[in-house]
Amino acid sequence: IIGLKFKKISRRSKYLLFFFDKDIVMLVHLGMTGKFFFVNRKRKKHKTSFYYDINEEKDKKHDRIIFDLSNNQKLIYNDIRKFGFIKFIKRVNLDQNIHLKSLGPEPLSINFNIRYFKNYIEGKKRTIKDLLMDQKFLSGLGNIYVNEILFFSGVSPTKKIKKLTNFEIQKIIKFSKKIISKAIELGGSSIKDFSSSSGKKGSFQQHFSVYGKKGENCSKVRCVGIIKKIVIANRASFFCNKCQK
Repeated sequence: IIGLKFKKISRRSKYLLFFFDKDIVMLVHLGMTGKFFFVNRKRKKHKTSFYYDINEEKDKKHDRIIFDLSNNQKLIYNDIRKFGFIKFIKRVNLDQNIHLKSLGPEPLSINFNIRYFKNYIEGKKRTIKDLLMDQKFLSGLGNIYVNEILFFSGVSPTKKIKKLTNFEIQKIIKFSKKIISKAIELGGSSIKDFSSSSGKKGSFQQHFSVYGKKGENCSKVRCVGIIKKIVIANRASFFCNKCQK
């Protein structure tokens, strides 16, 4: 990539795509803690998102890749836990890339509709929580948002997809779009490694209705349920024991 230029940056599901000239694409997955810093020509370091702060002393220990750009500028990939990765591929091979080729539609896409949903689940024996977490079915949903979606849809995370009614499917689609839109508007969810001691950070976690609320009363009007926690496929699932069926 020496001598090449960045042409644009886009996203597909949880992957970032950096397009270079000569039809080379840099595919990035940030994992849990990956982030980029940009150093300008005056050697001033900038963060590229709001959910973390710059700490020069701590950051250097976790700088994994440094891209030297023109005019003494730099792009730094930093990752504490090292769950992220960077790969280079030819643009012509993009659609067949192992990480991208099997991805389902995005939650806000018009392709995520009841016809797609019903066609996909036909003949399958899975739980709805497992299905919504599957990137082949739907791209980009994480554990937090799936918990919230199922809570507002009134569907238990352990419910088998073959037992879903049309009305429940419609609610799951509706709240997938509604909750993701609200989360984007609020800047996502800042928890654990993404917490920030200063500056702006994602505030959707202040609006959680079920995630992380084990033992609390259900927030729905006239519901006397208690929020329970179980583990499905090694991921925590929070749900109301009364109104989610």
